[in-house]
Amino acid sequence: MQFEVIAKCHTTRARVCRMKLAHGVTMLPTFMPVATQAAIKGLTPQQVESLGITLILNNTYHLDLRPGIKVLDEAGGAHKFQGWNRNLLTDSGGFQLVSLSKFTNITENGALFASPFNGEPTMLTPEESISIQHSIGADIIMQLDDVVSSLTVGPRVGEAMHRSVRWLDRCIEQHEKSGRKDKQNLFAIVQGGLDPTLRDLCLDAMIERKDKVTGYAIGGLSGGEEKGSIKQCADRLPSDRPRYSMGVGFAEDLLVCVALGVDMADCVFPTRTARFGVALTFKGPLNLKLGKHIKSMEPIDKNCPCPTCTSGMSRAVLHHIVTVETAGAHALTIHNLVFQAQVMGGARDAILEGRFPEYLRSFFLDYFGDTGYPEWCVNALRSVGVDLMQGVDVPLVQGSGVKWEYSDAA
Repeated sequence: MQFEVIAKCHTTRARVCRMKLAHGVTMLPTFMPVATQAAIKGLTPQQVESLGITLILNNTYHLDLRPGIKVLDEAGGAHKFQGWNRNLLTDSGGFQLVSLSKFTNITENGALFASPFNGEPTMLTPEESISIQHSIGADIIMQLDDVVSSLTVGPRVGEAMHRSVRWLDRCIEQHEKSGRKDKQNLFAIVQGGLDPTLRDLCLDAMIERKDKVTGYAIGGLSGGEEKGSIKQCADRLPSDRPRYSMGVGFAEDLLVCVALGVDMADCVFPTRTARFGVALTFKGPLNLKLGKHIKSMEPIDKNCPCPTCTSGMSRAVLHHIVTVETAGAHALTIHNLVFQAQVMGGARDAILEGRFPEYLRSFFLDYFGDTGYPEWCVNALRSVGVDLMQGVDVPLVQGSGVKWEYSDAA
């Protein structure tokens, strides 16, 4: 990996970076669409690449189950298997410790899974996770970590954090003896839940291993919540390494994370929500299943450069086919991925041009001005010198503040 910081925001901790990997350059900050099973549902790799996307995510656990390592080895890795020519990141399977917890037993050796397909037991150790990722051939690979829900409290959080450090050492050893350090880049994952003391202890341990890893991820968190743990990690992580916030996909979360110093993020949100008939826009999500769109000949967004909008595809036809015809999910997936790319591309341009605070104020006013700013967003951005409330008359909203259309009255 060649990693270079090109520009920094004069107010926040946001930055623009150039990350060169084996399959090309990815400009940061960026959002990574999730291709769990070696495919972004509904789109071909060529379509994804045509949208300007240069980095996607595959899932180690799922690709190990199907198609299996033997097939991936015979194909020459996941790039060739799925026909993807740009950069690829694999998560380690650690998230499945939470999402498939009813099938999982955690030990010091690793995670014993019962396959959700046939119940067959599978032991995923740190060494096995790295070996699978070597077969996948991703440009960025993640350590196996012991993941607990961000709502978990008590001794289990500390246990998971300390185990994640021990597992990192095993991942490093496996990666170094493989001879693939010059081809694949290992990232460490900072754990510790919402406990600042545990986060600091984990940060201490991970930073001590800086010479053994290429980048850092911030794990165990999610969207629509206070970002104290993100800020704590971003403030301390080395400035000459990429910083990746795992599982973040709402537009407001992305921009807050960028302001706090995060370079990369991923989430299934934009593609999954497309399959439920929801288009993402700069005015907020648009629920095309609602009856108010039945006669609308407007595109989703007349200013959007995506093929769905520029082709003139109307809200009315999308209302007619979403959740019924695969073409509807296809059209909305394209649009939503372009929306995410616009949000992050706009952030990069604003940082380069020295107007990122203004970009934040403009985005949040357009997106939340009619409903109220989520209080956690206001607090997070104030912590890096941007006051969204300055000069505007917009109410504060408690809780996540996630904007959604539930009815035609919305």
